[in-house]
Amino acid sequence: MQLYCNYSSICSSYEIMLLSFMDLRKLKAKFNIRSEQEDYDVIHDTVEKGIFFKGTNLWILIFAILIACVGLNVNSTAVIIGAMLISPLMGPILGMGYSLATYDFTLFRKSLVNFGFAVASGLVASTVYFSVTPLGEAHSELLARTQPNIYDVIIALAGGLAGIIALSSKQKGNVIPGVAIATALMPPLCTAGYGLATGTWKYFFGAFYLFTINTVFIAVATLLIVRVLKYPIWHGVDENMKRAANRWVSIIATITVLPSIYFGYTLVQQERFSRNALSYIRNETHIPGDYLLKSEVDPAKRSIRLIYGGRLIPDNVKQEVIAKAKHYDLAHSKITIQQGFSLEDEAATENLLAINSQQTEIDRLRAELSRTLHMQDSTAQRKHLGRQLLQELKPLYPEITACGAADQVIYDDSLKAHRYFALFLASTDRRKTLADQEKLAGWFQSRLNADSVKVYVE
Repeated sequence: MQLYCNYSSICSSYEIMLLSFMDLRKLKAKFNIRSEQEDYDVIHDTVEKGIFFKGTNLWILIFAILIACVGLNVNSTAVIIGAMLISPLMGPILGMGYSLATYDFTLFRKSLVNFGFAVASGLVASTVYFSVTPLGEAHSELLARTQPNIYDVIIALAGGLAGIIALSSKQKGNVIPGVAIATALMPPLCTAGYGLATGTWKYFFGAFYLFTINTVFIAVATLLIVRVLKYPIWHGVDENMKRAANRWVSIIATITVLPSIYFGYTLVQQERFSRNALSYIRNETHIPGDYLLKSEVDPAKRSIRLIYGGRLIPDNVKQEVIAKAKHYDLAHSKITIQQGFSLEDEAATENLLAINSQQTEIDRLRAELSRTLHMQDSTAQRKHLGRQLLQELKPLYPEITACGAADQVIYDDSLKAHRYFALFLASTDRRKTLADQEKLAGWFQSRLNADSVKVYVE
């Protein structure tokens, strides 16, 4: 009986192992890309046709360059994506990676020559465009292509892997356009042209480095997949040339990736500084009798600027606030505390605006403003009041571009008069000004010595 039980147990264990093995084989089959692989001859012909820039490909390249330049110029993401979708730049890059993997140096030279022609065309066309366009401002879409880092290497490598696997498959789908968008070959090339046109070498080198990262690691990814899938070597090559080709690929990839590692490390450090600085500002910058008007964080310079409104802040209180930064890993940061405006003492009946060394000018403006308040029927004086207020607001709120003030009286049902000041502000950043509306109203009420103030933002 015991022997039968042992036999049954062994059989059950064997069946479990067999089922597990079969499950592993099924799982492995799901990741097998050879079952859908295209014939090697077809893949070779597809790669070879994609490297040439003549006829259709050449005109598509020209139009893609023009579209990308316009998209960067007007800061349109949709237009830039359209340029990336139709750009034929992926062809010669895949050709370079494929030819190096199969040691087809004739095809590599053709790919390199056509790629060089495409790059030169893109630089010349984009430089000419940005030299003649009346819109010369560098918008966010353009600036985003000037600061590459290690994450761009990861994107280019993953995009290149997806691209060559799709090219090797019978079911290509829409992977190649997606790779063109993810790796963004055309926009950095056009951004480099902007750098040449404007003489902004920082933009040129940053954008061209991003373009180099995308080019090199798409080609490296192509080389790796071709080697893994054991594509045939069509031409005989001696071992010395093979070793030399592999060595140069390794050298170029290493030289390309090293600066991106440094930039990636810098990016991580700046993100960490910003996160710590915001926590410090949120938790440790409260000063009784004052409120924080504005805070500025500069991760690149590791600096924090705090601007307060309210009572005059003693130096020892400032030092206490600054000392708390060490608890947020900000001990070696530059923290500046400034007084936007300060109230004198509780017995004072008028509010004084203190901005650095301009005390004399402020006193003059106060006297002029006091005279204005007693001449409410004078339109010219009311306009003058708006000008004075704008001068005082500008150092704290540079986004405010216009200011108007008017003394208003409204009556309720009992015919009782209610008097208030109406302030009209124009701002280049309306959302930000609306967020500060309560602070502005408090400042205006103290500044004008008024019972009630209403702020309107255009």
